[in-house]
Amino acid sequence: MRITKQKLYQKHLAERPLTMEQLVELVKDDKSKEMIERFRDKLRLAYPNKRYKVTQKIPQLLFAGTFRRGEMKEYNGWILLEINHIASRSEAVNLRRKVSEYPQTLFAMVGASGRSVKFVVPYTRPDGSLPQVRKEAELFHAHAYRHALKTYEPRISYPIELKQPSLEQSCRLSYDEEAFYNPAALTIHLEQPTEMPEESFHQEKYNKLVPEESALKSQFDRYRYLSIQYELALERAVERYGDLGEKMDFKPVLVCLGDLCSGAGIEEEECVKWTQLYLGNFLSEVEIRETLQNAYQRTKGFGNRPVCKPEQLQALKTEEFMERRYDFRFNTMTGAPEYRERNTFCFDYRPVTERVMNSVALNAQKEGLQLWDRDVRRYIHSDRLQDYAPIEDYLSRLPVWDGKDRIRLLATRVRCDNPHWEHLFYTWFLSMVAHWQGRDRKHGNSVSPLLVGGQGCGKSTFCFNLLPPELNVYYTDSIDFSKRRDAELYLTRFGLINIDEFDQVSEKHQGFLKHLLQKPVVNMRKPYATQVEAVRRYASFIATSNHVDLLSDPSGSRRFICIEVNGMIDNTQPIDYGQLYAQAVAALDKGERYWLTHEEEQMQMQANEVFRQRPLYEDLFFRFYRPAGNKEEGVKMSAGEIYLSLQQESGQKLPQGQVTHFGRFLKKTNLPVFSSNRGKLYLVVKK
Repeated sequence: MRITKQKLYQKHLAERPLTMEQLVELVKDDKSKEMIERFRDKLRLAYPNKRYKVTQKIPQLLFAGTFRRGEMKEYNGWILLEINHIASRSEAVNLRRKVSEYPQTLFAMVGASGRSVKFVVPYTRPDGSLPQVRKEAELFHAHAYRHALKTYEPRISYPIELKQPSLEQSCRLSYDEEAFYNPAALTIHLEQPTEMPEESFHQEKYNKLVPEESALKSQFDRYRYLSIQYELALERAVERYGDLGEKMDFKPVLVCLGDLCSGAGIEEEECVKWTQLYLGNFLSEVEIRETLQNAYQRTKGFGNRPVCKPEQLQALKTEEFMERRYDFRFNTMTGAPEYRERNTFCFDYRPVTERVMNSVALNAQKEGLQLWDRDVRRYIHSDRLQDYAPIEDYLSRLPVWDGKDRIRLLATRVRCDNPHWEHLFYTWFLSMVAHWQGRDRKHGNSVSPLLVGGQGCGKSTFCFNLLPPELNVYYTDSIDFSKRRDAELYLTRFGLINIDEFDQVSEKHQGFLKHLLQKPVVNMRKPYATQVEAVRRYASFIATSNHVDLLSDPSGSRRFICIEVNGMIDNTQPIDYGQLYAQAVAALDKGERYWLTHEEEQMQMQANEVFRQRPLYEDLFFRFYRPAGNKEEGVKMSAGEIYLSLQQESGQKLPQGQVTHFGRFLKKTNLPVFSSNRGKLYLVVKK
């Protein structure tokens, strides 16, 4: 059984399989020691969540098996569990020893930060086999992860960090000279599941050895909180006994300040240090220190009387509660906040509904926090929530492109007679990604592939599979052009829109469809807003149909890449979405063209003639008239006169609203044209 080591070299990801013996040797190596000690020194002085270049140099370890360029080569059934945010290195060492005592533990080490423990638990099916097809491995891994977490967490009484189980779950390489490895570890048996485990809000109930934290502090924020408390205490003391100045009696100010700071929970030495910054020019350090010391000694209830105003205290408690219990974000595409509960088996974000806000308020009240639904709504609809752009986020996490052409290869799955199909699809795909990235804010992706084929040949499935699973919610095949406002909103809410059954789009909506295809931004008024905003467009279009006669507007046919599908579309082969979209981003970064040239548009318009709907008046015209061969033959007639004569000759009732379109048709037939006081006259010969 082997694992995978990944390391980034100048933006190129190097992957190497390792045996566990090689890993243990690497974890205890002197080179690893030098790298990890340097990382720990940086981490000791770092701001929370700050990333440093030294972090990128540390290899990542994928314990679930061997991988190559995003593809799983071998699955080993090993589950990685992590215990993070441990108080000290010594506590992490003791915890690693405790985890190592269990016979099911295969490997355990202190993490790269020195304040975490990473350990591995092996799983197999009851017959000792393991799934090797990725889909089956993902199901098995998800259930095994949940089983391992519920097995170990109650035993060790420490909270194991909940992460969405995936085969690519990894941790950094670390240095631990006492790293544990037991090649004879007991393997836990698990039946092969048939579906993913349901997400659950269930939490195990037992005593966890977690340091107690105040409702008003957390790591780095504690210092900020105490600093604010001091400033408020100084402000209150000065307000009570006069402005700071040389003629001021400082003694009552210091006594009041010491009393307030003690009640707020500020250590005496911190209070002395900060007071010197303000009063060091007026008083000696000895006087400041002795006065504050006496004030602290006579004050009872250290930390029981915060100086915050009631509304400040409520805001701080609300923020701490929200950050501890939930993860919130604002989805810029849907225009709505999303949430997930922390420390539960709920890994996917859900929309924040009225029911959710009421539940948050009730959970807060259970903890003694006077939080009402209006307070929750105020927090949810504020800048406390970070913006989340799902498509940009996905594109920013793509691997480095390996150089293999996957976009044109994907196009070959659709067999057709158009020799330019692969190139046209490639250009359209680049345009879709370019507009997702916002490379062109002045134009929309106005070109759309239109797949024409028989029922059940896989057209809609092919369109759906163009988006990766992470972005499937931003795909739709249901759009109603009669509801114009909703249709325009779809441009901002979806990344890909499939106009399914394109032939069902009525002729009166063709103009609006053309408008949507070329619209670069959407001017709209959001719910509860008073002003109209220009909202960015994301959506690109693709379309399908079972019928060949589709295009009713000859001038608009340049906006469609119509192809007739021959046979079944190959939707069975897996798609490497990471490399597929990495290729598009790499091509765009190199400056490749993502729009059709005028020549390509003209070429496609000619190819689209096969798919054009031919109005009745065209057939009737060629039935009863022909262009004049010279100026001496034929008669001069206006478009209206010819149109009326077609009705009389054929006995067919032609719509009066089609006269304008008929005139455009005559202009395209290259008939001899003469100007007169009756307008344009066409020279035609009656058959």
